[in-house]
Amino acid sequence: MHMSTFRNLGVRKDFIASLKELNIKIPTDIQEKTIPVLLQKQTDFIGLAQTGTGKTAAFGLPILHKIDTSKNEVQALVLSPTRELVQQIKKQFFKFTKHTDDRIFCEGVYGGEKIDKQIKNLQRTTHVVIATPGRLIDLIERGEVNIKSVKTLVLDEADEMLSMGFKHDLNRILKYTDGSRNVWLFSATMPEEIKKIIKKYMNPSAVRVEVNKNSLVNENITHQFIKTSIKEKTNLIVSFLEKRPNDRGIIFCRTKAGTQNLTKQLKEEGFSVEALEGNMQQKERDKAMRAFKNGTIQCLISTDVSARGIDVTNLAFVLHHQLPEQLEYYTHRSGRTARAGKTGFSLALILPNELEQIHKIQKELEIQFTEISF
Repeated sequence: MHMSTFRNLGVRKDFIASLKELNIKIPTDIQEKTIPVLLQKQTDFIGLAQTGTGKTAAFGLPILHKIDTSKNEVQALVLSPTRELVQQIKKQFFKFTKHTDDRIFCEGVYGGEKIDKQIKNLQRTTHVVIATPGRLIDLIERGEVNIKSVKTLVLDEADEMLSMGFKHDLNRILKYTDGSRNVWLFSATMPEEIKKIIKKYMNPSAVRVEVNKNSLVNENITHQFIKTSIKEKTNLIVSFLEKRPNDRGIIFCRTKAGTQNLTKQLKEEGFSVEALEGNMQQKERDKAMRAFKNGTIQCLISTDVSARGIDVTNLAFVLHHQLPEQLEYYTHRSGRTARAGKTGFSLALILPNELEQIHKIQKELEIQFTEISF
């Protein structure tokens, strides 16, 4: 098996130097399949890949290769579901371009921050805009950003953007940039709505790449469930956390109220946990995320939507206080652990009558659960 390098994939030396500094030496599966295609061809592109597979570099490096720095105009647009993801992509792009001769200017725009500041930033030279759909529409309507010369439009985590209610905004942006641009769409799952977007806005000859198709759910994750009762759930979580004082993880709840309740109960038991849910102010969210990232809190308790954009490596576990309502959310939830080649486990607390759901998840996602007790 020949080992591919970024050089064989066609990545320029100045970018390889930056990658080396980031300790990125061997291309991941998606990078290997994507980079050569996007560097050499003008094409629409569909990539089926989970978060954590290295797709930011897979679309980022080709975008940065294509920027003409002699032109002061927005040439590429990356849409992503949450401000955390936008900030992360922007940070990575910045690091990738550390050694380029000509500066490539990237700007991030998202809600939860004063729009005036972003407008001011956009008045400087900007080659790449990374944005959440809602805030971008806002800026387009105010005439503060011009995306007419965009050659490449990336939809990152497209399924997440749709499930967060950005369908209308996405359609508007796709219509608005219509013309000679290429669309590169990345998604972990392929719901009907995504198929519609592909049919309506993308070339039928779009290149398709799928990585580890059969393991939609990462194979480094051990999937477990434990039977319990509603009354016993909190005690179970308490004894679970007591056994693992040095492990960090996320506990998923279905509702905001459930998240708040469990957080309160665990704090009373003396655990360092914080909630992430939709009613929180952005400032609070950022504070909880920072504390979680630097390890001052052991555990985040979160709703499905609020966990979008959390990218913390070294998570030992994901606990499901309840199974998610939608099947693909199980993928999104459990995929938060075992990032970057590490192992982790996903444990669901289920009531006896929910056994059927476990069987359904096993069948549809092709994963194996083991029942445990403690």
